[in-house]
Amino acid sequence: MLNELNNKVMPIQTTIDKSYNKVIATIKSCKTKSQLEGASSMVRNFKNLYKRVGHPKVLSYSLDETLKQQYIITRCQL
Repeated sequence: MLNELNNKVMPIQTTIDKSYNKVIATIKSCKTKSQLEGASSMVRNFKNLYKRVGHPKVLSYSLDETLKQQYIITRCQL
């Protein structure tokens, strides 16, 4: 009898997926304005890098929205 875990297919993450997930995790971990400024720089770098190779616009939008939401959360906690 095969283990159920052996039957599951794990999705393969591309470089852009890994980068996107890292930026999202960084944004969500921000607790101060200076940390958010660093995360904003990461978002800008992500967009500049992947603009050259082409990436779904939804990723840029999602990063911007996540950054905006974290900024609001951080401001409310101060």
